[in-house]
Amino acid sequence: MSKEKIRIAFIGCGRFCKNFVPVFKAHPSVEKVYVCDLIRERAEEYAQKFDVEIIDSFEAALASDKINSVAIFTQRTLHGKLVIEALKAGKHVYSAVPCTTDIDEIIEIKELVEKTRLTYSMGETGYYRAPALFCRREFKKGTFGKFTYGEAHYNHDIRNMENSFRSSGGEEWRRFAGIPPMFYPTHSTAMILSTMPGVYAKKVVAFGYKESPRTDIFGTDGQNNYNNPFSNTTMLLELSNGGIARISENRCVGWHAPETYISQFYGTDGAYEFSVARHSLAQWDPENPNTVIMKDVTAELQPKEVYELITSDYDEAIYRIGRGIGFHSTSPIQPLHRLPKEIEGVRNGHNGTHHFIVDDFCRAYDTGKLSPTNIWNAARYNIPGLMAHQSALNGGQVMDVIDLGNPPEDWEVLDDGQII
Repeated sequence: MSKEKIRIAFIGCGRFCKNFVPVFKAHPSVEKVYVCDLIRERAEEYAQKFDVEIIDSFEAALASDKINSVAIFTQRTLHGKLVIEALKAGKHVYSAVPCTTDIDEIIEIKELVEKTRLTYSMGETGYYRAPALFCRREFKKGTFGKFTYGEAHYNHDIRNMENSFRSSGGEEWRRFAGIPPMFYPTHSTAMILSTMPGVYAKKVVAFGYKESPRTDIFGTDGQNNYNNPFSNTTMLLELSNGGIARISENRCVGWHAPETYISQFYGTDGAYEFSVARHSLAQWDPENPNTVIMKDVTAELQPKEVYELITSDYDEAIYRIGRGIGFHSTSPIQPLHRLPKEIEGVRNGHNGTHHFIVDDFCRAYDTGKLSPTNIWNAARYNIPGLMAHQSALNGGQVMDVIDLGNPPEDWEVLDDGQII
């Protein structure tokens, strides 16, 4: 008897969710899509726009035997609580990032997933961005040798986020916008850690930037709900393989795009670097041990239309990259061959990653295997940031990072589809 198809309820019809309803609806593993929101008008708008049904509430979705899965798209501070309730109700869960903003909730989600064997997949776009895919492939091939040092960033100035926070927070949006940057670390951490399966953070030290001009948002005098003084935070991680990673989460910075990227990834034998438009690979020449061979790998990592612009008019390319060209496009390095034809042409996003993270949830559900962004990996991407915030509050205290270990040995993780 074949497994029943996915019947999924989207919880929270905000600005981000609309990018995923059409992809799920088009996926061949999905039979039915429902939506719900505390503000009924939003759900009605989605129902009309995407031709889907409304479910009255989160509680109704959990109680319904017509629904076997939920997709959590609420404010990030609510993710953990809702995921836990859904798993307890026997529902499979797709969750927007981050997993949660509370370590105890991450631990409880892990325990529930391990006990129930339900599918949990965190929609981390960083896993399928071109720099992560490139470094993951080349690391597996041995190009880099032993990992020594890497840097990843998520630069998302509050001026580019104001409308999103207004949508969910209303007139009180500033109180929500002051969330600690390291409560949302997974776009950066996932890019480094996903390149080296099984590697995790052992120690963390972090410092925060308090001198933001946005004193209406960041501070400790009641400006925000978190008593958070930091608009920007940077952490250093000591990894389990002996390497070091620097992760920066910036919310007050004169930068727009690319917003999430690996800037440096160094090993004993090779190195990758990226700056705005161009991607480079360096390796020691096997025939001349004192010489490094430099190679431009931009054509593989940039969408075709971006690369063509780079090679024809570099100044114009830089200008347009800063305004988001390529945001909805895929790059040659992304494993498009593994995606179902039914979602081809459906609007994509975050540099061509949406189709992959939706497909990961669906494949995990269909096969009973773990998504690449399963709760064990999600914990490794999420917990270091939560501990980094505490380190920064304590003036740069070095802390041992809590690690939840690897998935059970009998639970296989899906392959990402890369061809090595």
